[in-house]
Amino acid sequence: MTWFTLRTPRSVALASALIIGGLLGIGYSISVVVINRPFEFVWLILSFALGFAFSYGIIYYFIEKFLYHKVKIIYRTIHTIKSQGEAKQKIQMSSDVLNEINTEVADWADQKIKEVKELRTAENYRKEFIGNLAHELKTPIFNIQGFIDTLLEGELDDPELTRRFLSKASNSCDRLSDLIQDLDQITSLESGEVPLDLKRFDIVELVKNTIDLLEDSASQRNITLKLRNQNERAIQVEADPKRIQQVLTNLIVNSINYGRENGETKIHFFDMGDNILIEVADDGLGIAVEHLPRIFERFYRVDKSRSRNEGGSGLGLAICKHIIDLHNQSISVRSTEEVGSIFGFTLKKA
Repeated sequence: MTWFTLRTPRSVALASALIIGGLLGIGYSISVVVINRPFEFVWLILSFALGFAFSYGIIYYFIEKFLYHKVKIIYRTIHTIKSQGEAKQKIQMSSDVLNEINTEVADWADQKIKEVKELRTAENYRKEFIGNLAHELKTPIFNIQGFIDTLLEGELDDPELTRRFLSKASNSCDRLSDLIQDLDQITSLESGEVPLDLKRFDIVELVKNTIDLLEDSASQRNITLKLRNQNERAIQVEADPKRIQQVLTNLIVNSINYGRENGETKIHFFDMGDNILIEVADDGLGIAVEHLPRIFERFYRVDKSRSRNEGGSGLGLAICKHIIDLHNQSISVRSTEEVGSIFGFTLKKA
């Protein structure tokens, strides 16, 4: 352990003065010996003291008025930026300012590195979103263009073929319209422009009505939709029934699209104290673990080719999440490949 550390102007000046004063004393002693005069101890001490005092004063003044003054300006600037307008704190000359500056700069650098990483993540997400959006828009537009070009090239003379191509073009227009509507809706949800019409209603009855609406779609794939407990009693919740039905519709449609043929989709309710948990479970393809953290992102697809063939916009789950978030509730997913998936969301009891 050293006697003192060179971290303040006083310690630097003191060390320098001791060295210079000592050198002056040694020089005087050598001069006495060379000129063959008796050793005068008093003059030796006096020369050392004078050299020490003079050196200390000059060196301390230089450091204090020049170098350390510049460091104080840097320190105060960093502190002012970090405090964002808060009252400036007076810096004590006796404190370990250099160490404080090092800490301040390190913290500032860490903060900037974090901000840069966040910006890069946001930029990558933006690029991915634009790429996915372009791909989603391209598919129906190219289909429409292809059908029309085929008719213009000479197939208009065949009424049956013309009708079939126009019908396919119309379906692609419908898909394009649905995509634009979903984009408009999710933009409104993200900006908080969609007000909730909160009401007290029976969530069990709403689930039954939604199942009735989707029964035909499910029967085309031989999938059965049902409540786990067919005699489930009424459960009153406080939410926006129109938005919650949209969530139920998206989750059940997903279970149909990704369900196993001749399989089933079950809806179950769980009491969670102040909330009720609604789960939509299927026995379909399931979702790999690596996809689960991103399943609620816009345009994120587990199986891109299959989901596009099914006609989905890739925004359904993202819309579900935003609607549930607006209710200050949560939505989650559990899934095992080749076993099935369970999507669950909570609502406040009325």
